[in-house]
Amino acid sequence: MEQHPKGTQARVLLASVFGPYARDDEFGSRAINPMELYQNQVTRAQGAFSLRMFHRSWGIMMIQTNISAPSTVLDFPTRADFARELASGAYDIVGISSIIVNVGKVREMCRMVRELSPQSVIIVGGHVAAIPGLQHMIDADHIVRGEGIAWMRRYLGENPEAPIRHPHIVSGFGMRVMGVKSPEKTSHTAATIIPSVGCPMGCNFCTTSSFFGGKGKFTNFYETGQELFEVMSEMERTMNVRSFFVMDENFLLNRPRAMELLALMKQHHKSWSFYVFSSVNALRKYTMEELVELGISWLWMGLESPHSRYKKLEGSDTLKLTHELRQHGIKLLGSTIVGLEHHTPENIQAEIEYAIAHQTDFHQFMLYTPVPGTPLHAEMLEQGRMLDVDLADIHGQYKFNFQHAAISRDDSKKFLDWAFCRDFEVNGPSLYRICLTTFQGWMRHKNHPDPRIRERFEWEARNLWKGYGGALWAMEHRLKKSNAEISARVHALRRDIENEFGSFTKWVSRLVGPVLLWTTKREQRRLLRGYSYEPPVIVERRNWAG
Repeated sequence: MEQHPKGTQARVLLASVFGPYARDDEFGSRAINPMELYQNQVTRAQGAFSLRMFHRSWGIMMIQTNISAPSTVLDFPTRADFARELASGAYDIVGISSIIVNVGKVREMCRMVRELSPQSVIIVGGHVAAIPGLQHMIDADHIVRGEGIAWMRRYLGENPEAPIRHPHIVSGFGMRVMGVKSPEKTSHTAATIIPSVGCPMGCNFCTTSSFFGGKGKFTNFYETGQELFEVMSEMERTMNVRSFFVMDENFLLNRPRAMELLALMKQHHKSWSFYVFSSVNALRKYTMEELVELGISWLWMGLESPHSRYKKLEGSDTLKLTHELRQHGIKLLGSTIVGLEHHTPENIQAEIEYAIAHQTDFHQFMLYTPVPGTPLHAEMLEQGRMLDVDLADIHGQYKFNFQHAAISRDDSKKFLDWAFCRDFEVNGPSLYRICLTTFQGWMRHKNHPDPRIRERFEWEARNLWKGYGGALWAMEHRLKKSNAEISARVHALRRDIENEFGSFTKWVSRLVGPVLLWTTKREQRRLLRGYSYEPPVIVERRNWAG
């Protein structure tokens, strides 16, 4: 592999694609596809109750922290911001990170670099690099597929095997719910930890698995529990956090590492909370007590379909499992695929109802989507079933991009939209479900013999008596006419919380509730007028002079 002639003296710009995002434009942005994970694909039918927040571009942050060259991260720029940075930075290297749907913006950014900073070498990475023939669609010097830290280190003449330094990443920011923006306090927010990239499960539709090598392939940044413990302890000390979002496709699958981490947490009396991804077969490696001891507070779990053939679900009673997890205070984000090969107009509604019956705190519904670079895409291409659909519209939240055996492209969107609406109708706002799960965990473990576990549940339950009662009061009154059954369930939970925590919580509910009811109504009116949220431009420089 060739190296840049300036080596570690090269000036590097690492940028995400430009905004605005949540609107239709000529570069491929779509109003249906905002720069918000939850609103985009989880709580999008919940209106003013939807969780609204942004997440940083973690990949370019990881690269910046692990190279010694002078560098700038430009996250969520406008075109004008990107142009100004190119004109003023005298950059030798411009790295652009993107997902597949934003390939049109990548093309435009490459054009801008050639015009405004012609001396710069252009490197394109992220999932957009999985598009076959991308080199003919954009004007870039290098297209990097897979893990980018080692590649960039080699290109700059650095040791690609050097230990990984983890940047300080706040998992989410700009959070809003019910028309109110939450305070930006790191002590109330999780820090993001990225122990590895890739997924060994190798589901045929999974872009993450295929992008990082396919089934059985992944790259560990931290091999041991000791290494993770040291990173987390440093973040606890410097960022004032006690919870961690573990961005690892199957963190619990590596049981020895997780149990070593648990032993160190016990030894040093750490009552941390973890938000993790896990397959069902990985969860079966642990007892419920071990999950509680480890601090598992939130799980993103693939449920897919009761009739799917994915190994991760074999022999599992997921309804029983999800009920038990929530009884222990473990909040769940279930993920279900709409439009699998066996789905028909006759059976798909029953399968969606089955998914909703899990009563997870959140539920992501995604269309079965052959994404470029995945085994599913190659299979559909070979069968001649791929449709001529703009790459900007294959994010799984719009319509099929392939010819399904039984469901039309237009009907795929109808079933997807119905799934989100039905989940909201049956299970209510996700914020209510979070309160219920948290309260169940508190009631079960408030007297746990391990003080470390009691401390964690006390910390997690703090919002139940501090302010969530007001949110429940507002939900109860807002839904009384539109969904009386959910309103009654919210009322019952609010009553139980007030009985448990006393008169202070009761009065907070009655004081804060009417205010949140007003802000919720105001927020719903704004959303109905088409208002969308955009992340702020973020500029971070490292090893920079001048």
